Order: sequence, then C-alpha cells, then structure tokens
Amino acid sequence: MKVFVTFALVAALGAFILWSLLSARPSQEEEAIARGQIVYAKSCAVCHGVNLEGQENWRIMNADGTFPAPPHDIEGHTWHHDDQLLFDFTKLGGEAAMAARGVDGFKSGMPGFGDVLTDEQINDVWAYIKSTWTDRERNAQAERTAEQQTLTDG
Repeated sequence: MKVFVTFALVAALGAFILWSLLSARPSQEEEAIARGQIVYAKSCAVCHGVNLEGQENWRIMNADGTFPAPPHDIEGHTWHHDDQLLFDFTKLGGEAAMAARGVDGFKSGMPGFGDVLTDEQINDVWAYIKSTWTDRERNAQAERTAEQQTLTDG
C-alpha cells in the first residue's frame, strides 16, 4: 500500500510539473511577436527606428520626391492601412506595391524585402509592430483589413 501511495504521489507530481510546463509555453501569437521583434531589429530599425519612431520630419518630402521612413508606432499612419498593403509594401517595396494597385508614378524610398525575408518573417514583423499599438489602433487597423478583404472578395 505504501508503494502504491508513493507511486500515486510521484505520478501526480509529474503530471502537475508537465501541466505547468505546457501551460507556461508562449502562444503562437507570442512566438510570432518575439520572432518579429528580432527581425525588425535586424532589418527595419535602421530606417524606422529602434522604438518604431521613424525618421525625423517624416511628413516632409525629400528632394527626390520620397518621404523619410515613417514611424510604425501610434504616432504614425501605419495603422491606417490594411494587412495586405502593409505586407506588399514590405515584400515588394513601396513603388511596386502601389503599381500593383494601379498607382503609377508613386515615389517611395521603401525597398522590397521579398528577396531577404520570408513571408512568415514579414508577417512576424507586422505581428510585433501591431503588438505595440493600443487596442484603438489595432481595432481600427483590423476594421480596415476586414473592409478591404470584403472589397477584394467581391
């Protein structure tokens, strides 16, 4: 009987430890955000700022017709755009993303990262950026994404 009680206690303790470890694992969203933060630091922060603050005078056009890199925090306008546009800007670059939408002659300093980053990495970067916004910005951006998806789907 003593052996059985000891075995039951050890099994219960093991099950509790296993449950604790599994429940402490980050969610897929949390993992994407963590990966995105790393990719952002390596690939995006040089222009858009370590703290997503963008470049100075980002609203004032450069001599070449481009604008400085905008902030991706809530002070910028990034959250005004739907997911597909944000993804395409990152993957294709600003000019190509707009040309794909029929906007010719759009000047952009944003290069495409499609040859450097995978689609998953691009999505992870956007998961990280969105995680820094307040609910207000996340909700507004999600609504724009849903509206655009409705238009795209017909």
